Amino acid sequence: MRKIALFFLPLVCFTAFSQTNKFDFGSGETAKGHTKVDAGSFYTAKAGFGWMKGSAPVAGRGFISSGKPLFFTVDIPEGNYDITLLFGEDSETTLKVENRRLMLEKVLAPKGKTVSRNITVSVRSPLISGKDSVRLKPREMTYLQWDRQLTFEFTGPKPKIARIEIKPKTQVKTIFLAGNSTVVDQALEPYSSWGQMIPRFFAPGKVVIANYAESGESIQSFVTERRLAKIESQIRKGDYLFIEFAHNDQKIKDFDAFGKYADYLRKYIDGIREKGGIPVLVTSMPRRNFDQNGKIINTLGDFPEAMRGVAREKNTLLIDLNEMAGVLWESLGEETSKLAFVHYPANVFPGQTKPIEDNTHFSNYGAYELAKCMVEGIKKNIPELTALLLKDLKTFDPQHPDDPKTFDFPLSPVAEVIKPDGN
Repeated sequence: MRKIALFFLPLVCFTAFSQTNKFDFGSGETAKGHTKVDAGSFYTAKAGFGWMKGSAPVAGRGFISSGKPLFFTVDIPEGNYDITLLFGEDSETTLKVENRRLMLEKVLAPKGKTVSRNITVSVRSPLISGKDSVRLKPREMTYLQWDRQLTFEFTGPKPKIARIEIKPKTQVKTIFLAGNSTVVDQALEPYSSWGQMIPRFFAPGKVVIANYAESGESIQSFVTERRLAKIESQIRKGDYLFIEFAHNDQKIKDFDAFGKYADYLRKYIDGIREKGGIPVLVTSMPRRNFDQNGKIINTLGDFPEAMRGVAREKNTLLIDLNEMAGVLWESLGEETSKLAFVHYPANVFPGQTKPIEDNTHFSNYGAYELAKCMVEGIKKNIPELTALLLKDLKTFDPQHPDDPKTFDFPLSPVAEVIKPDGN
């Protein structure tokens, strides 16, 4: 059984919510139309909102701060939401939602001034229709998603939250993600993925990321566990589905890359197109495996090439992450590339008595760099989505990755040294 440290997931008892939910944090007068949240407002099913256990909120006049990350959760129906957040003066806050999904990075509010930012998020439940639902794995029952709640993680050196306003978003382009542990919103440090980093690069209000990937999934099990059916029940005309599988598929007996794997890709493409959606194939990034000349060894067999072939055959959009990530790993080099993966000496995390040497799964740094590769793939191949990216993004060249020594990213206070399913 996997353990989550520091806080528990409350049993959800839904209360009635207005169309717009407004919360005012800290001491002092409550803003008109807002619900007061003070340092003692810990979650209860009756209230339907509050701090999660493990948070240590400190009330200031007009804001809540803390010397450690703050977790605030709200019972809310499945759907998409526009959220306006007001950050307290003299603060630096990074915002993650649900399973450490990065939304805002290093929001700075100077002394004497508050700062407002907007995000757009997706909240989901396992229910598809009637009695049909996603076949969740036992560990997913402890995740901060699938629970019809929206959970905020305010972290950074000086997090301060003053107000939150949550509005339903009925019309927004959705990018659904289907994949495995290299895509999923990883619940626990020190693991991460490009799927949970990429929302940070899109403009709010215009697009929302709905990450349905899960560790250990193959393109086949994603169907049998009803995860694709869940996406198909929600996707609308003009929405996108990014599809990235290979790592686990290659381990299935008699699951040939140009045979059953390619057939499943065709089924995904046809099914999404029938719904009016736009499929995007994403070749899987290579594992960290170097030859004596410092070049990446292909450990994925024919699967990336099979996906390229299906993309040509079906005239489907393709982002060749396999190629870009290979350049990225080689540019970092055999030793430095360890910093992009989950490589840590013993005793870095609680209960970690042995070194971790995982050449498949990514650190926050590696996931962030891969998300930048994905952004460049979008710029190269998908003009419609390029227009929805943040305007101030710099061009990223995997031949010249960011220096890992300068990568400054706040860790979430939840660690698990057991690696995710799949390799």
